This record gives sequence, structure tokens and C-alpha cells, in this order.
Amino acid sequence: MPDNQGERIVLYLLAIFGGFVAGVINMLAGSGSIITLSILTELMGLPGNIANATNRVGVLAQTYIGTATFYKHGKLNIKNGLPYLGPLIVGALGGIYLATIVSSAEFIIVFKFLMVIMLLVVLVKPQRWLTNQTGDVKQGSPWIVIPAFLLLGVYSGFIQMGMGVFFLAAMVLGAKFELMEANALKIFVVAVLTTIALSVFAWKGLVDWKIGGLIAIGQGAGGWAGGYFGSRYAFANVWAYRLLVVVVVGVVIKLFLW
Repeated sequence: MPDNQGERIVLYLLAIFGGFVAGVINMLAGSGSIITLSILTELMGLPGNIANATNRVGVLAQTYIGTATFYKHGKLNIKNGLPYLGPLIVGALGGIYLATIVSSAEFIIVFKFLMVIMLLVVLVKPQRWLTNQTGDVKQGSPWIVIPAFLLLGVYSGFIQMGMGVFFLAAMVLGAKFELMEANALKIFVVAVLTTIALSVFAWKGLVDWKIGGLIAIGQGAGGWAGGYFGSRYAFANVWAYRLLVVVVVGVVIKLFLW
């Protein structure tokens, strides 16, 4: 963090704006944490493990607002998601433990290579879960679905980045859910997992509440805006996806080449 007050104010405004953009992207698809984690590590200068924990503050604000919004408009059926919540929570506890024991340097190494994987995820046939499709919901095989959600829980507990996209892929491609219902369940599930993760990180003293609060302001507003425009304009998710690709490419270039 710079010592100059003017520069700090600019960084704070960037944190709020970045949180807003991340909130919009998360409501429409997922992976908005690519933006907020990059701000926390590359602009704010937080150690990797602190940034990973602090990132959950904004995620919590956004998902609570999103869950309430979806439920209010009758888009959220919590009962349908309960069978998957158990393995997700069990896996998340393991992932949270990993996040509390890795060093900042080790986290940055993991973060760099996960960014490359995330770039591939968002580039390879994103239309399978980023477009509004409808269809009959079919129950996926528990031998595939339960291990998949257990691993997804570990990933979510360790690092929030990209969990939304992976969750939608698992729900739509694995559990055979219709996309819009899966998206609403995604917001609810992330709210539950983030509540658990943030509680542990706060107990371990890994959360920077000041910076996390700034991003939470933007991310909460972005969550509301993403839900508002996403429910009214069919092209909103397309622009969110394009912005996400630009951000991921930029961060990968900075991490590996600068």
C-alpha cells in the first residue's frame, strides 16, 4: 500500500469498482473472484493467504444479497440443492484447513497456475453453462456427482476463485439441472460455504476487514445490479463473459511476464 493519501484513495476506489464488476460477473456466471483476488494481491499488496481470506468478505455480502433476491422472486428452490450441500461442506472444511496452513508464497504459486486453468475454463465452450438453456432436470449418477461435489467443496474452501463456474458446470453437466435453477442454487451454496470459511479465517486472524469491507461495498452493489440487469437483458451475460476473458488474460500476462 502506498504512503501517499491520494494514491490510497485511488486504490480504495479501484477496490470498490473492482468489487462491483466482480459482483456483476458472479451473479451472471462466476469467476468474479479473479478480479478481486488480483486487486488484493497485485494492487493492495496483501500477502496471498491474507488476500484469499479477505476476498470472502465481499463474496459473503454479494451472495447474501443474491440469495435474498432470487428467493424473493421465486427463483430459488433450496430443497433441490440440499443433497449436494453435504459433500460440499465436508470438502470445504478440508479446503479451508489447507488455506490456513499454506504460506503467502505458496498461495501465490498456486494462484498463478489456477489462473491458467481458469483461462482455459472460460475459453473452452463456455456456452454450455453461460447461456440460458431450458430442459428437463435429470438426476445424475451419485457415483459421479457426490465425488465431484466433494472435490468442488475442497476447491471452494481453499480458493473461492472460479467456484461459480465449476459449480454451474457440475450442476448442469453432471447433476443435469436446468441452468437458471443451478445459478440460483449456486448463489445460495456459496453463501453457506463462505459463511463457514470466513468464520474460520477470522478466527485465525487472516482477514483485513478494512479492505474487505471496501470490496464488499462494491460487490454487494454489483450483485444487485447483476441480478437486475441479468433478469431483464439477455445480452448481459455475454458482456460479462467478454469482460471476464479480458481480465483473466491481463492477470495471467502480469503474473507470468511482468
